[in-house]
Amino acid sequence: MFFRRIKTFFRDSRYRQIREVFWFAVITLSIHYAYRFWANSLFFWPIKPWMDELQQVMSGWIFSQSTWVDRHILNISFRISEQTMVFDNGSWISINRSCAGDKQILQFLLLVLIYPGIWKRKLWYIPLGGVIIHFTNVLRIVLLSLVSISKPAWWHLAHDTALRGMFYLVILILWIIWAEWINQKKGKVL
Repeated sequence: MFFRRIKTFFRDSRYRQIREVFWFAVITLSIHYAYRFWANSLFFWPIKPWMDELQQVMSGWIFSQSTWVDRHILNISFRISEQTMVFDNGSWISINRSCAGDKQILQFLLLVLIYPGIWKRKLWYIPLGGVIIHFTNVLRIVLLSLVSISKPAWWHLAHDTALRGMFYLVILILWIIWAEWINQKKGKVL
């Protein structure tokens, strides 16, 4: 009985969308834990110098773009010490290598590569998704700036839960757009 239900779930077309969300979750979680193992146990072997440089460059971009938004759009007052914004109320945000967003971009890239689809569309959709995830990260830092200024006690909740979840929501939305609209047979969509 149990195995028949499992078989039905994986074969019945009525469950296609639920199956696809299931595979999205399995692939995303697998990539997440594989990346953490690669970073924390293998220290990015065999490309550690390249990953160090990539994370340094990307965290620099995140820092400069988020400070620009904070200063020029939101008119937030702060001083800069290395890659740290120190706000007038004494709270601060330091942008380090782990803030680069490379893991989330890699998760999206691998998700689209693993998922079946037309390669010509993958060639433009993957870079577009990477840019969207990058600017999601800039938005995340800007929102953390606002939390630091207005509700510093909420900073850890915002950083560790709400805004981290925002990355996965954006990746899910990008994947839904890929699976449901862009990755359709020729003549249907895009």
